[in-house]
Amino acid sequence: MMVVALGLRKGLCFPPVVVGVDLVIALVDCVIALFAFYQLLRIHSRSQQLGWTRQKVFHFLTGCSNLGYFVYFVLTLAASCNGWQFWPPYSFVLMATPEILFFTSFLLLLSFWIDLCHQANDEDEDEECSSRVILLQSPLSKPGSSIQDVQSRCLPIHCFRVRSRQRIVVLAACLISAAMILVAIGIGVGEGSTYLDLIPKIYVSLLSVLVFVLGGALACYGFLICSRMRRVRSESASSEMWKVGGLSVVSPLCFTMSSVVALLPDSPVLYHLQEQQNGNAYMAVLLILYYFVGSSIPSAFLLWVMRELPQPISPSIREEPTTITFIADHSLSVHRPQWTTALNSQNQVSRLSPI
Repeated sequence: MMVVALGLRKGLCFPPVVVGVDLVIALVDCVIALFAFYQLLRIHSRSQQLGWTRQKVFHFLTGCSNLGYFVYFVLTLAASCNGWQFWPPYSFVLMATPEILFFTSFLLLLSFWIDLCHQANDEDEDEECSSRVILLQSPLSKPGSSIQDVQSRCLPIHCFRVRSRQRIVVLAACLISAAMILVAIGIGVGEGSTYLDLIPKIYVSLLSVLVFVLGGALACYGFLICSRMRRVRSESASSEMWKVGGLSVVSPLCFTMSSVVALLPDSPVLYHLQEQQNGNAYMAVLLILYYFVGSSIPSAFLLWVMRELPQPISPSIREEPTTITFIADHSLSVHRPQWTTALNSQNQVSRLSPI
């Protein structure tokens, strides 16, 4: 029915086995995307007060990535089998965008694991940044005051290291997106020349190397986290260790396989951009290895690891009234270790889970 709905015409379309593989992968990605967005709504309904948590971000990125793959496969089949002449640049953008989102989600996971492994080195600066926040907060200032506006602009500069690794992830995603746009422009400008084969191949090769390195880094830091969590004897620590261990094994294996397939001379990544399609069964196997094994399986496994819903927050809990007390300067230095230790312990609790 989907083939009929797309209006596929015999003679212009891909080989039948490739069409079947594309439709199956598109269906799998659609199911994963729907599940990711469904879980995102359930998580958000239980923790609306917390804003964008780590769990919500991963579900959003995974859902958008798999939804992008679904749109890419469906529109590519429709464009190829109906003879859309303007399609190659748009096809590359639709192919590269979900790959960037997929790469960003696991790069973000790696950044959180690095934060967890180097938590002891960051605690001193976390304590210093937290002390600056409390010292600069005025009890008489209102939410819209100019003092807090100055704080919101200045404090992130002093506490840059706390979120610096996540900012590097955003920067890497922006750079890869810019490169993708340039490649798409090159495809449109160099259509009918050797640039159509050369420019996308260079982009795909570089991204494949980055994905391979990402898989190796996830394996190394996952093994390091598991080795440290073995010393903790608790049921929650054992559960988290199995989650980290599973991700550190499944992700590198899938990333390695997809990277090797992408670097082959007959890469399936650019198969949909070629005018002549051949190698029916061989290319179908490569498409399965690259898209299903390299993307769908890690995405589904990540959603399975993060399937647990957070505890609902009761709306009846209200904040206790605070009492403003004015103290002298010399007493501030006496009580400072107490509240800095409390803040430091809160930061440790928030960063205990590696998932």
